[in-house]
Amino acid sequence: MFFALTPFLWMIVISVTTEPDFLITGNVSYTFQNYRNVLTSPSLNFPAYLKNSLIVSSVTALIVTIITSFSAYAVTRFRFPGRVAIPVAVLALSMFPQISIVGYLFRLFSDFGLTNTYAALILPYTAWTTPIALWINMSYFFQIPTDLDKAALVDGAGRVKVLFKIILPLALPGVFSAFLLVFIMSFNEFLFALMLTIDHSAQTIPVGIALFQGIHGEIPWGNLMAASAVSSVPLVALTLLFQKYIVSGLMSGSVKA
Repeated sequence: MFFALTPFLWMIVISVTTEPDFLITGNVSYTFQNYRNVLTSPSLNFPAYLKNSLIVSSVTALIVTIITSFSAYAVTRFRFPGRVAIPVAVLALSMFPQISIVGYLFRLFSDFGLTNTYAALILPYTAWTTPIALWINMSYFFQIPTDLDKAALVDGAGRVKVLFKIILPLALPGVFSAFLLVFIMSFNEFLFALMLTIDHSAQTIPVGIALFQGIHGEIPWGNLMAASAVSSVPLVALTLLFQKYIVSGLMSGSVKA
């Protein structure tokens, strides 16, 4: 616990000091000016980065949740060729390193005029996070007895109604944990956001913080740490509030389908 929390605590300390090298100089004073700079300085564009991250992550998580809910229902309830191979292939494709495809994505999005837009991030994030959400939802859907589906079908309900009225309410913890994990993965992603966006109109927080520079090219450690602390708030809050769902979602990956 101490080892894991030390970098976070050090980040907080640096964010409220005027001299980040106070261990060498011995002079230290505390201030919240770094936070004021990050939240109000027009040159840093931090609110824009935060807004972009929240929009891209939320839309991606919503799209992935919808797609994988339908997909998991189909895989767990219907018998068709490739029923086992397709989820395994989706999982295998997710193993490709991001660096191997980002160049092709940049060229593709440039041809379609999508670079430096939200779509340039949402589309690859959706493909990148779908495998983990699909397997989490599958593991929950498999635990729901198919007799419930059959009883509803006998009563005249359609497949879509069965999914939304019976399956999803019962699998809500798994679906919600998949949503949270996709949101966190998209919020923290760096490489795609660096390569597929150009300025603060679409860049997300990880890239924005990495590009912080002082007036004379120096590294503004105080502003960097303050921005990192502020950007950690949504993720820390989500993790603390819904840690039960996140842990259960990660653990469900070990359940054999």
